[in-house]
Amino acid sequence: MNKLSRFLLPVASLFCLVSVAGCHHKVAPQPVATAPAAQAPSPTAKISASPTSVVAGSPVVLSWQTTNASNATIDGIGDVATSGTKTVTPADSTNYHLVARGSGGTAFDDVRVTVTPAAAASNNENPYDLAADFRAHVKDVFFDYDKAAIRNDEDSTISQDAAFLSNHPNVKIVIGGYCDERGSDEYNLALGQSRASDTQKALENDGIAASRIRVISYGKEKPFCSQSTESCWQKNRRAGFSMDN
Repeated sequence: MNKLSRFLLPVASLFCLVSVAGCHHKVAPQPVATAPAAQAPSPTAKISASPTSVVAGSPVVLSWQTTNASNATIDGIGDVATSGTKTVTPADSTNYHLVARGSGGTAFDDVRVTVTPAAAASNNENPYDLAADFRAHVKDVFFDYDKAAIRNDEDSTISQDAAFLSNHPNVKIVIGGYCDERGSDEYNLALGQSRASDTQKALENDGIAASRIRVISYGKEKPFCSQSTESCWQKNRRAGFSMDN
């Protein structure tokens, strides 16, 4: 054995011993941090009534909205869509309690409708005024610029108007179509006619007979507001209601 072999043999033996010893001292793995689970957002709930005070037998339109809710209920009605409208005819004063439930919790809201018995109302010194009741419950429908389609935010107005007419089957109406000042007379007469006709169709879809409705277009000839501003123009873009003889 030469000198180089005598030197390398102990070194190799020492390396093997160190390697074997190292195999018995493994380092424990560090735990992996996990992100906390995201918390589901809390639901919200809002309910309103129009009107909030009626004579027994008169309709009321409930409107409600929720967010982050998977289901909703209204006391006395039951399960409802998470957002929507519904026409009710309470016989007595009623507290409508909305409950919205979601994975993030539960939300509540209430609205109270005060009902005056018909007998008590008839004993008032002032006799029943159908025209005043009509003005209080039948509301005009408003439109976007250069449009005749019923806006989504006017659906509850149509429902309220239809509810009143359903409860007063002898009432006939005139729907007038109105426009703002921009555009020609001929164009606005056609646009006003379309607005009045689309409103009539919406009422028919809610069960009001076509024979009770007459439509007319006023175009831009009878403005409700005479200023040249957007807020004023919006007031003039409408389908207006009046009682027909």
